Amino acid sequence: MNKALAFYILSVALPLGAAEISATTSAPKQGDRLEWFKDQKLGLMMHFGLYSEVGIIESWPLSDVDSYWSRKEIEGDVATNGFKEAYYGLNRSFNPVRFRPKEWADEAVRGGFKYVIFTAKHHDGFCLYDSKYTDYKTTHPSCPFSTDPRADITKHLFDACRERRLGIGAYFSKPDWHHDDYWENSGIGRQTDRAVSYDTAAHPEKWDRFKRFFRNQVLELVRGYGPIDILWLDGGWVGSKTRQDLEIASVVAEARKTTPGLIAVNRYGDAAGDGCEDVKTPEQFVPGTMSEHAWESCITISGNWGYHYDDFYKSPRELVHTLVDVVAKGGNLALNVGPAPDGRLPRPAVERMRELGAWLDVNGRAIYSTRPAAPYRSGDWAYTCGKDGVRYAIMLWPDCAEVRSLSMRTNPSLANVRSFRHLATGAVLPVRRVENPRLRENVLAFDLPEGVRRNRYADAFAIEE
Repeated sequence: MNKALAFYILSVALPLGAAEISATTSAPKQGDRLEWFKDQKLGLMMHFGLYSEVGIIESWPLSDVDSYWSRKEIEGDVATNGFKEAYYGLNRSFNPVRFRPKEWADEAVRGGFKYVIFTAKHHDGFCLYDSKYTDYKTTHPSCPFSTDPRADITKHLFDACRERRLGIGAYFSKPDWHHDDYWENSGIGRQTDRAVSYDTAAHPEKWDRFKRFFRNQVLELVRGYGPIDILWLDGGWVGSKTRQDLEIASVVAEARKTTPGLIAVNRYGDAAGDGCEDVKTPEQFVPGTMSEHAWESCITISGNWGYHYDDFYKSPRELVHTLVDVVAKGGNLALNVGPAPDGRLPRPAVERMRELGAWLDVNGRAIYSTRPAAPYRSGDWAYTCGKDGVRYAIMLWPDCAEVRSLSMRTNPSLANVRSFRHLATGAVLPVRRVENPRLRENVLAFDLPEGVRRNRYADAFAIEE
């Protein structure tokens, strides 16, 4: 086996850090890392922080201009009188004593997830890691969880994930609403919007201090909590277009000296391009068409990003169908789960994660390490192709349909199909071509024999020619 091929196989099989330790070849090229990313298909995103304590929208209620939607679930007097002081004070009661990082990682593996994206810091500025550049963190004595041996939540979670060969994504907010050089006086006593609270051109010294703070925190994450596969920078309104240039390209270049091949997700980067939006991140929707650019749909398993006490959770059928739809169009699904205030994963979320994992145990060959295959999506059918050239057709079953005869519209890419092999049972199902008067064309049809048990959500078939 030549060295280039050996390294390619290693980099696909292992998270970046393991590949760096084991490989003797040169550092991976950025294109190779994006191919690794495209192979993963399913990531577990986790929003956890002060907002989880009280079950409200994450960070956003601090922005006055966003209060019309972000404070809807907060009582009127609480939402207006001293709200910001009360919110920032939640660090004094944050105490997730039932946080079990190894259990989180185990559930991720059981659910079929291949990487984890965790909120090391959200917009409110509260760090779930031991940053030396702020006291507003889980490891500071002002936070009761600081006495817990797991107080450095990000470190313990990342370590547990690496042990289980999960990729690592560090979510980090570009704005910091607690920092005086972003929002003066943390926005207390003034009307705030999501942007910096002063004119950066008129006060360049303040903005320079914040740029240094941002750079230092990002680099301490990459250097002290690595190896990290994905640096996930949120806060798309922060950039040169809004006179809030953080020199992201320079920060990422410096980070890649520590972690060559680091995937950068600078959400909604400047139109001129800063070379740091390796992955597009549509939020709470799946694009309508296939794209070859690396992308992931960020979608919540429930109705919210962070934990809510009276939340609803999407059905396993909806989650399976969403994953298949995303993969058929060339993307990854970053499925978000918000841990409970005490540090546990909500039971409804765990149940659905396990259902998703059970489906992937049987049908994962049609999902992992695949690429889009024409016709991509057609009606209730989705199509993918493995690296070995095997194409797959996935039937997305509607609720309660007890169909035994299946058909699909003909397409030039399906011209030579002779049979379908059911992944769950291995049954080979011969294809026949039948005229469909309604469509005024022939369709491919095949039957599920009585001995072939249909999955409740979707069934994958290998296309045989």
